[in-house]
Amino acid sequence: MKEPGVERSPSLGLFAGFGIELEYMIVDSKELSVLPVSDQLLKQVAGRFVNEVEVGELAWSNELALHVVELKTNGPAATLNGLAAFFQRDIARINRLLADLGGRLMPTAMHPWMDPHSETRLWPHEYSPIYEAFNRIFGCQGHGWSNLQSMHINLPFANDREFARLHAAIRLILPILPALAASSPIMDRRTTGTMDNRLAVYRDNAKRVPSVSGHVIPEAVFTRRDYERRILEKIYRDLQPYDPEGILHYEWVNARGAIARFDRDAIEIRVLDVQECPAADLAFAALIVTVLRALTEEAWQDLRRQRQWEVASLAAIYTGAVRDAEMTIIEDRAYLEAFGYPERGRCRAHELWQHLIESLLFNSQSPTTEWHEMLKNYLRYGSLARRIVTATGDSPTRQRITEVYRSLADCLATGASFAP
Repeated sequence: MKEPGVERSPSLGLFAGFGIELEYMIVDSKELSVLPVSDQLLKQVAGRFVNEVEVGELAWSNELALHVVELKTNGPAATLNGLAAFFQRDIARINRLLADLGGRLMPTAMHPWMDPHSETRLWPHEYSPIYEAFNRIFGCQGHGWSNLQSMHINLPFANDREFARLHAAIRLILPILPALAASSPIMDRRTTGTMDNRLAVYRDNAKRVPSVSGHVIPEAVFTRRDYERRILEKIYRDLQPYDPEGILHYEWVNARGAIARFDRDAIEIRVLDVQECPAADLAFAALIVTVLRALTEEAWQDLRRQRQWEVASLAAIYTGAVRDAEMTIIEDRAYLEAFGYPERGRCRAHELWQHLIESLLFNSQSPTTEWHEMLKNYLRYGSLARRIVTATGDSPTRQRITEVYRSLADCLATGASFAP
């Protein structure tokens, strides 16, 4: 199965290339209900049913559900600068093609009223045996499988030494990523009180075989040999009774929040909800990469200490961020010190991100201003999930939800930020 992102290349070292993947819902342009026509969309470009088409700097591909389309860098990009414009260009083209099918693209990580048990349509073409295997084992008619859209960031490494540095840094930052990128506060037509419902359901979508997702935070392993032995081989062994043919015996079946892709020498970060437009997603990607650079360079904590962080400690912070996004309170002083947070005691995740944004990006050593507007929007209004709830209210009607999500679809179409 061809997978997106950074292709394997021994010459790509740390931060020498970037693979970005953005997933969007296809919805009916009038009612905004899910519209399962991604195969028809790709056929309009390729002339036949295919799972992927290359369109210059980007590629478009299918996902498990027919109402989702993924846009991704066509191989590793040398820089994040300018990528948002390519994604925005292709979104405009896709919206034009979808107009003939009565549809349009809609952002955020979950459809607010989709009933996955009655509305899910799985991809029926190439690679369908893989999707059928997932469905047979886990049952894909659920929110955690068929109602979720995310951004993935693929970052390369050249050898075990670089893998150790990158994996340690990514494990450390994962718990606070939902505090930055949560965009799924509404599920089943109601606000649930959880800001990142996508990740809340994602956590349990493979509970029949718990080792597939583990505790979402990856285990503390820092060589390829140990990763394959402690994580991948256990997953394959636990899947064997349900998948004796080995259809799913690939690295990508691993559903942790960040997964090692030794087939292309990269780590793929998976816990980011997709935002209202590519400019916002790429601003967050640039921020995350900047923080990861600082961590791998041991700006605040040496590698030895970074490698000692236990899953339980990181998972506790992650769980709070999934629930409360930027308003979650971080009380682990050692965790705050790992990011050079200047105050003692505790803080909200928003304050930690403000510290990182202002110290690493809003300074004279980082003159790039491409990301500043979207990051300022986050600092001013909070996560997209918080802005959505502010706009809809705590007990919204279907009409109000539709109005807000139509505005979000307009933001995606025009590349604008969403403010409540």
